[in-house]
Amino acid sequence: MRSQPRNRLLAALSRKELELLRPNLRAVDLPVRHVLEAQAKRIEHVYFLEAGIASVVAVQSHQTQVEVGLIGFEGMSGLAVILGDHQTPNTTYMQVGGEGVRISSDALRKAAAKSPGLHKTLLKFAQAFIVQTSHTAIANAHARLEERLARWILMAHDRVVNATIPLTHEFLSLMLGVRRAGVTETLQTLSKQGLIKPSRGEITVLDRQGLELSAGDSYGVPEAEYRRLFPRSA
Repeated sequence: MRSQPRNRLLAALSRKELELLRPNLRAVDLPVRHVLEAQAKRIEHVYFLEAGIASVVAVQSHQTQVEVGLIGFEGMSGLAVILGDHQTPNTTYMQVGGEGVRISSDALRKAAAKSPGLHKTLLKFAQAFIVQTSHTAIANAHARLEERLARWILMAHDRVVNATIPLTHEFLSLMLGVRRAGVTETLQTLSKQGLIKPSRGEITVLDRQGLELSAGDSYGVPEAEYRRLFPRSA
């Protein structure tokens, strides 16, 4: 692992807290579709992303899937572990390939037990993520598709290092829980407004401020909560 963490959550730890984790952190490549957590399976490792985007996807018994949250270099997978459990009914996998570091769940539990400060910092991220998922529910229930798509693009844009995000219409339809035709039409609307440039397999953000206006109230509260909880990292 690098001397200076690229993951913002790790960077928010004190030197002493980070040293508790460092001997057990291993650098890993995280290609597209790589599964970080499988539905109802024991979580063996917790991942701190340094690049790329992971989707947390809720799965119903008949395999209906809808994205409920995103994780990038601001956070971690494995929230069930720091909350005292070992599995989740959701699935988490990479939708934009990247890299990061991982630690075994057992090693993380032992480190957190030794350091209340470390455990408190990880729980703060759990709080930020819960706020994100709650606002995803609000957006899915009340926001227009254009607002929801603008919000989702903004959230992905927050977690990449440039303006272009590698995303397909098929993947967006899965994440938003709508038909692909609806996604295509809405992307065209945002494109005509000069906010984005969609092309095969990727979306380029042209007007960030305009996208925020298009997203309206559906974007911003979880991001503000993260900045409040991690002012130095944000």
